[in-house]
Amino acid sequence: MAKYGKAASKRVESAVRRTKKGTLKSGSGRKVTSRKQAIAIGLSEARKAGGKVPPAKGARKGARKTTRKSASRKTTARKTARKTTRTTTRKTARKSSGAARRGRTKS
Repeated sequence: MAKYGKAASKRVESAVRRTKKGTLKSGSGRKVTSRKQAIAIGLSEARKAGGKVPPAKGARKGARKTTRKSASRKTTARKTARKTTRTTTRKTARKSSGAARRGRTKS
């Protein structure tokens, strides 16, 4: 079964033609020069007109945006924890080895 209807095909064709002509504008009012953007605009127009077009990626049911902030916070927290433990162990190791080399004992 076809994903796109004939009406959607005509809308996209029209949008691409308008792009080539230089009359297609984006939502912000700027001229569209990208072929991909022209196709996206054509599909959007077809959706609004009620043509047979699958929903856009962002509009699907169950489609969730994954936030990277929480993941990056976790990794930075791990990195800082590692750094602090490494530096403290190195410092204590240096202190004890330096005292042993000088012939002193820790009291």
